[in-house]
Amino acid sequence: MPKLGLGALTALVVGSMVGGGIFSLPQNMAVSAGAGAILLGWAITAVGMLTLAFVFQTLANRKPELDGGIYAYAKAGFGDYMGFSSAWGYWISAWIGNVSYFVLLFSTLGIFFPVFGEGNTLVSILCASLLLWCVHFLVLRGIKEAAFINLVTTIAKLVPLVLFIVITAIAFDFGIFTQDFWGNAELDLGGISDQVRNMMLVTVWVFIGIEGASVFSARAENRRDVGRATVMGFLLVLLLLVLVNVLSMGVLTQPQLAQLSNPSMAGVLEHVVGRWGAILIGVGLIVSLSGALLSWTLLCAEILHTTAKDHTMPAFLRKENDRQVPVNALWLSNGLIQLFLIITLFNESTYLSLLYLATSMILVPYFWSAAYALLLAWRRETYEQAPRERRKDLTIALIATLYAIWLVYAGGIQYLLLSALLYAPGAILFAKAKRETHSPIFTTVEKVIFAVVLIGAALAIYGLYTGALTL
Repeated sequence: MPKLGLGALTALVVGSMVGGGIFSLPQNMAVSAGAGAILLGWAITAVGMLTLAFVFQTLANRKPELDGGIYAYAKAGFGDYMGFSSAWGYWISAWIGNVSYFVLLFSTLGIFFPVFGEGNTLVSILCASLLLWCVHFLVLRGIKEAAFINLVTTIAKLVPLVLFIVITAIAFDFGIFTQDFWGNAELDLGGISDQVRNMMLVTVWVFIGIEGASVFSARAENRRDVGRATVMGFLLVLLLLVLVNVLSMGVLTQPQLAQLSNPSMAGVLEHVVGRWGAILIGVGLIVSLSGALLSWTLLCAEILHTTAKDHTMPAFLRKENDRQVPVNALWLSNGLIQLFLIITLFNESTYLSLLYLATSMILVPYFWSAAYALLLAWRRETYEQAPRERRKDLTIALIATLYAIWLVYAGGIQYLLLSALLYAPGAILFAKAKRETHSPIFTTVEKVIFAVVLIGAALAIYGLYTGALTL
């Protein structure tokens, strides 16, 4: 099995997080909140996501035998169905995220070639489909080779981001930044708490991928590198995100930022230096999205393959080719991406709507990972010889768990119900895997949990039928 070093693992984390979200961040944030609320939101996010990064680092070090990270922790702590649901939710979030990346990629090309429109025209979908299968066959050549290409694209995508930060720092106007600091002039933004809550799904979206190294823990040269890569990647990306967001608010006002088309970084830089600034960001985004598509294609296949190896997913997903690439998992993931690309043609799904749906699907897996770390520290499991570390880790895990609960609340009932609708069909694969091992499908507690999921799914179907919910 090909092994990945610290550099490749860190690049997987950074490459997964720095995709398209950062390039659209100025507009995505401004449409929901004023500068003051955005700073408060970033403070909450920084603490919450940092504790989550520490959770993944702690679990990688204390439970090195658990491969697959985000899924394995839920299973070890809360049973097979919770483990399956975490893997299922994470996987759906990953491939829906890839669909959103395709839409944003060709929306960006639409700046230069109007035929691509908003990324969901017929020409866009045809070209996105071609690119999808090019990435597919690249990954089939080998995980390590694909990870190396991801490392190169990760370095390349950072160049325009650094240039943007330097140029906007020079152009930063404190008067513009403090104008209507709390968003009081924009009545549709609501109060401070509403503004902070409304921007939360965007902040989670730009950090999805923080668990990338833990998903590949089985392929790490050194298991401790998994935790190191997670924290290093998080801190680098946090710095980039906050600088891009805050500096933009000192170049254009909140209403001006909210009106920008995505990628909104292009509009901000064009305002400062002219047309070449938009071109620079456009090229940077294309490179960035290409790398992110590769990272997430790897993650999609890996999570299904890992769960199949321990019989949580059906056996057919274990199959590898001669280069040790999980081929059936890859075909299933990319087949569904292709299906959703076609759906966007008829449904006119936008980048933001896909972003919110993908984000809502990953909130539950994040919660179970944090809760498992809390459970370990509470039970003193693996802490027999380290009481001081236990107290620290207990505090960190508690904060991460509360943050995950807050995120579910911030996402709102609409996306919670839509998530239930996507979680419910997974039980078919779960039942198939259980039958392969001649095991009972659900425990008593799991039956209750699944019943709640079915009720949520039924409410979602009714809401979509009546128009109360929209995709």
